[in-house]
Amino acid sequence: MAIQLASVNQINGSYVSSSVRQFGRSRLILVALICPLLAGGLKVKKIKGNANPPQYASFSKLLTKPEQIQHAANRLTLGARPEDWALIRRLGLKKWIDQQLHPEEIAENPELTRQLSQLATLSLSAHDTFMQYPRPRLIAANSREGSGAMTLAALLSPQQIEWLESGSAEQKKQVLAAIPPDKGFDFAWALQRAERQKLFNLAPVDLRRKLMFTVNPGSVVISDLSEGKLLRGIYSNRQLAEALDDFWFNHFNVFVNKGADRYLLPTYERETIRPHIFGTFYDLLLATAESPAMLFYLDNASSVAPGTGKAANGKARRGLNENYGRELLELHTMGVDGGYTQKDVIEVARCFTGWTITGPAKGGVFEYRDRVHDKGQKTVLGHVIPAGGGMSDGLQVLQILAHSPSTAHFISLKLAERFVADDPPPSVVNRMAQDYLKSGGDLRKLMQTMLVSPEFWSQGALGAKVKTPFEMVVSAARATNAQVTSAYALENVLQKLGEPLYRKIEPTGYSNANAEWVSSSALLERMNFSLALAANKIPGVRVDESAWQARTAGDPMELARTILPEEPGSHTQEVIRKAPQTPSLVVGLALGSPEFQRK
Repeated sequence: MAIQLASVNQINGSYVSSSVRQFGRSRLILVALICPLLAGGLKVKKIKGNANPPQYASFSKLLTKPEQIQHAANRLTLGARPEDWALIRRLGLKKWIDQQLHPEEIAENPELTRQLSQLATLSLSAHDTFMQYPRPRLIAANSREGSGAMTLAALLSPQQIEWLESGSAEQKKQVLAAIPPDKGFDFAWALQRAERQKLFNLAPVDLRRKLMFTVNPGSVVISDLSEGKLLRGIYSNRQLAEALDDFWFNHFNVFVNKGADRYLLPTYERETIRPHIFGTFYDLLLATAESPAMLFYLDNASSVAPGTGKAANGKARRGLNENYGRELLELHTMGVDGGYTQKDVIEVARCFTGWTITGPAKGGVFEYRDRVHDKGQKTVLGHVIPAGGGMSDGLQVLQILAHSPSTAHFISLKLAERFVADDPPPSVVNRMAQDYLKSGGDLRKLMQTMLVSPEFWSQGALGAKVKTPFEMVVSAARATNAQVTSAYALENVLQKLGEPLYRKIEPTGYSNANAEWVSSSALLERMNFSLALAANKIPGVRVDESAWQARTAGDPMELARTILPEEPGSHTQEVIRKAPQTPSLVVGLALGSPEFQRK
């Protein structure tokens, strides 16, 4: 069967601005009928049409109350589950948003807690991660691979060996599931390296981690990180917090495959990013500045005052490294147009000399070394930092930057680009920047300012964003109520879709701009994933096809509407009606449609 894919123009900004209005009305009528929660809608004060340049006119047109619900469920989560609509109906939109802004008040999903407990590295220190998951060459000498290894015949029955070698995927899963936990490593060493790798997708989580460990221990750390992020996105009840964790990690991006960072990154996200997403920007900035992962990634750990770094033979080594200073100004705080100069970059770098880390084997923790710090006078953005200082030089820089009007504008713009539109109207950005300065960079208050702004609740913002691959995969699992026993295969899906988690080499992090993710090849990969998910062809992920059966007995669009956040457009309806009316195909086409790609 040939499936006509949506064109790029059906998902980009021009399509967004028209199709939502044209085809969304009947869906909104349905929402109005089933949502007596309209009393819980938000009262938003309309802005004047001349508050922004003419191209932002659609941001002065407010959403209806049903549209508000649709917009909040799409934009403030990583994708709504069917039961999320009932939750919003019960709480009311205002209270639901307030809860999401205070995630500590939301009971977490016990299934998420259970699944994360299987990913041991997520709770380890950098030191313990390094010691327990060493480099491959360090385990080679102690491995039981070869003559000292147990044979498969000692572990499995002849029937199990036959299934493992030439059976179906389901038969192999049965064999792997039957292996006792205490025999996992014996089983792994009994296989050749290539044979182990072929079983990664099929093995239960605990056994897969052991198989991976015998191939490359460090890969277990990276896989735990990626799988944990996917599981949190899919199962967490604290959806806004997960969206903000993704936003701030990309803002302060660290590349996992740069040397020691694979051991430092679990601690970085757990202790540096996640605890500060609703705190002050200064605290978040300080946490990243002192983070071993960031110091190693941007080379500040090796940045010293000229002439102070000596090798063992007494010859000069190392020197001033500007990488962190430059990215601190350009990407973390003021923005490329923030008004700093190359001289400021150098002066900032001088202020952070001596900010370094111990090796992973010694704890991998932050350390300040005064003997390699530049003690001279510095001038940063017109502020004189007197000679003779120490670690306080860097702390002064962070204070200057965190309270700079340029930083207030840049951070407000970045958040508005993520939550409002790729090109948000100046009025909302300026309002957010003013409140940032008034509140001392309080990030929760900054989000509150945005979420009571009429521009957020406007026609210009409705459906104006395209999901990133991470958001698309997570939202598809949530929309179908998929049960995920292993997210390893979803990691591989994200690689195909262009967003392998934690693997963005550049310090910019992954973009949330529509243009970054909309292309013919990208849409084809999204459709392939959608069809595979709905047909239960993603290992470790199961959807309940029987729950969809009754809804395809009459109009297949009834089933599609349970998946889509808005009324399907004419193109999507035509594709679905022409396709064989099997539940999995209808759902797959709905997940791959332009309507589902938007948020």
